[in-house]
Amino acid sequence: MADTFDYVIVGAGSAGCVLANRLTADGKTRVCLLEAGPPDRNIFIHIPAGFMRTLVDPKVNWLYSCEPSEWTGGRRIHAPRGKTLGGSSSINGHIYNRGQRLDFDGWAQRGNRGWGYPDVLPYFRRSERRVGGGDETFRGRDGGVTVTDPDWHHPLCEAFIAGAVGLGIPRNPDYNGASQDGVGYFQRSIRNGRRSSTAQGFLRPAMSRGNLAVRTLAHATKILFEGRRAVGVRYLAGGRGGTETEVRASREVILSGGTINSPQLLQVSGIGPAPLLGRLGIPVLEAVAGVGENLRDHYAVRVVGRVRGTVTINEKARGLRLVGEVAKWMVARKGILGLSPSVVHCFWKSDEALQSNDLQITFTPASYKEGVQSRLDDFPGMTVAPWQQRPESTGWVRARAADPLAPPEIQPNYLADEMDRRVLLGGIRLARRLLRTEPLAPYFAGEEFPGEAAARDDELLGFAKERGTSTFHLMGTCRMGPATDPTAVVDDRLRVHGVDCLRVVDASIMPTMPSANLNASVLMIAEKAADMILDREALPSVALAETG
Repeated sequence: MADTFDYVIVGAGSAGCVLANRLTADGKTRVCLLEAGPPDRNIFIHIPAGFMRTLVDPKVNWLYSCEPSEWTGGRRIHAPRGKTLGGSSSINGHIYNRGQRLDFDGWAQRGNRGWGYPDVLPYFRRSERRVGGGDETFRGRDGGVTVTDPDWHHPLCEAFIAGAVGLGIPRNPDYNGASQDGVGYFQRSIRNGRRSSTAQGFLRPAMSRGNLAVRTLAHATKILFEGRRAVGVRYLAGGRGGTETEVRASREVILSGGTINSPQLLQVSGIGPAPLLGRLGIPVLEAVAGVGENLRDHYAVRVVGRVRGTVTINEKARGLRLVGEVAKWMVARKGILGLSPSVVHCFWKSDEALQSNDLQITFTPASYKEGVQSRLDDFPGMTVAPWQQRPESTGWVRARAADPLAPPEIQPNYLADEMDRRVLLGGIRLARRLLRTEPLAPYFAGEEFPGEAAARDDELLGFAKERGTSTFHLMGTCRMGPATDPTAVVDDRLRVHGVDCLRVVDASIMPTMPSANLNASVLMIAEKAADMILDREALPSVALAETG
């Protein structure tokens, strides 16, 4: 006999941990949370700079790879995804970034009732524990994920900010407040020098409740149906090669596997594009053409400058200096081991004629070999990395086989849309200007990449082809929209179209890309979904000024 719970959640990532906490808060609602990876005991998860290890560690990372495409120069681009309690919130770069008001108002304008910015702002506030300044209209103080400002400053960061201000970009101390435009220090999900993941902030407090069962090394292989009603999940207990096991849901099955795993599980369970399922020999339970489509990601290009006159993270991360940094973190939880990979933000425009910013630019007093964030350069370096905030290019995630253990085909089609190339070119040119401002002049020892000789558009786009990378912000493959939208997978209550008792709650439901790193929005989505699932009244929307 299979175990039976009220709800079965597939995936203990950012969304799954929030849901597990909120759904079990009454002490009565029975929830089973399945996670394909292990518990989050790996020490490098909890050391903020440990992302350089978890980024390439197959024990806590799915280590997916995207298909080659024209605008990646035929390269495969890595797509790391968290495979442990906390999911990608346990391996990501810590940045807390919500996006712009217009992002969420755009969701509502597509027919998604209750998803405009005034509606979702209360859920952003509920999910965060903001430590530091901020307008209480926008910021939360009691949530599960702690959001802090950096306690580490570097002369290169201060010079970069001063240079941006000199170019007319305003300093903005709270880009998660009324306006995103401007330059300043990133806010991070780091607390007392340690990562603040959803596993720590949401799941851990709930694990002592008798009505929550958390099963790690539990790889979901199929959604179980009786007729058109989802009634449970089949999974491998012990992971790949483990024992086939079933768990039942008397109320709902909730997929929180993320942008890659959620659509794949739907497809191998018979929900997806009929032609694809037919080719794979999978019986069609419900033909939903949008499952796996609408994939988008941010594609970043890292402009690298050589540094003189100061010590960068590149030198601090090796030899005796590294020994000192390790000691500093062990004693006081400070120093470079307590940092996020990106330290300074700049949200600005690829064209001054634009009304709102369309670029995100990050700065760090470090640089990486061939643009890959797991390996620092051997010389003193700094990096300015621009990307287009709202890419037009779309791709897909498609099962390669009926076998749920076979990695799916992932094709983001980076830069396929001409608009994306035009905006990125504007970003690269702005990044180069930012490296050459007067405040940075004492430290700037020349452009390492793309190099001083690269000037024409075709040369810079060639550079983007050669060295551009994912920022690991994949979304959209189970997009939210009304039933009249042929590309929609879930409705505005996140219920899968055409079947009963099945929802998707993760970044895959986003109809369009927010102007942001995605983790903050995933927390918001899960908070809002919890109220929907429990049929509670939504939090009251926030009255905002028209220009807010």
